[in-house]
Amino acid sequence: MAGVLHNVNQRTQLVGQNRLELLMFRLRGRQVYGINVFKVKEILPCPKLYSLPKSQPVIRGVAHIRGETIPIIDLGQAIGFPAIPEEKLASSFVIITEYNRHTQGFLVASVDRIVNMNWEEILPPPKGAGRDVYLTAVTNIDDNLVEIIDVEKVLAEVSPRCEDVTEAVLSKAEVGRTQTLPILVVDDSVVARRQIERCMAAVGLEVVVKNDGQQALDYLQELTADGSSARDHLAMMISDVEMPEMDGYTLVTQCKADPKLSDLFVMLHTSLSGVFNRALIEKVGADDFMVKFSADELVERVMTVMDQHNQV
Repeated sequence: MAGVLHNVNQRTQLVGQNRLELLMFRLRGRQVYGINVFKVKEILPCPKLYSLPKSQPVIRGVAHIRGETIPIIDLGQAIGFPAIPEEKLASSFVIITEYNRHTQGFLVASVDRIVNMNWEEILPPPKGAGRDVYLTAVTNIDDNLVEIIDVEKVLAEVSPRCEDVTEAVLSKAEVGRTQTLPILVVDDSVVARRQIERCMAAVGLEVVVKNDGQQALDYLQELTADGSSARDHLAMMISDVEMPEMDGYTLVTQCKADPKLSDLFVMLHTSLSGVFNRALIEKVGADDFMVKFSADELVERVMTVMDQHNQV
């Protein structure tokens, strides 16, 4: 397992090529799950866990790892499976991840391998799966269904954070506000879409929502089929990075290569924090990026872009 994350820096070469590397693991039984390697800091056998008073049952405890005290979430239990029994903790693994500016460990039964894939092979969950399902995407590897969990949904339930814009920021947004064009929001996570929509609604901004990069690109091309520019229709685009069919990096690359779309301001809004750096943004030509999720910061950044758009 020590070599499973070897040469992580080389993985940045995947950026803009609609590719990813998927770490495969199991929670219980034979079902395989996946997580983007970019989210993973470390994989290790389950360390000694210390109880965390008054925490939710899915938080099995905290572990002291490399000078940090990290909460360990039983990922299977968080999505409705039985908890990993105490007697099996010693043979289990913890995947240390960074999501939305926070580090946490996910307790899993076993870790399999890393697979290099194309985002076109990562598909949305079945339409009949329902609103409460914890899947954000699925794929097929070696004739086996691999399920990709909506970790943002899990974290929002395990450790809810404030999603409201503060009065101070709302007051600033009110000053000098003028009528503006809609914002295109692109994200495969229902939780992330809801968070952004709620923020924009708080300051009276209209949004158009798409679930992945391919949907967004198709929409933009339809808008500009008459020869108009994307800026004639939209104030900006806020896009996730990890999405089925077409990721955010590739979406930006495609937009910036199209003269009718290239002047649209694009902010990548991503849960990739610790391993995410500005060099990746510059490579694909995005105008800005922000790590999820801060309601106040998002509104302030968006309103700045709105002001610039209205002055043009």
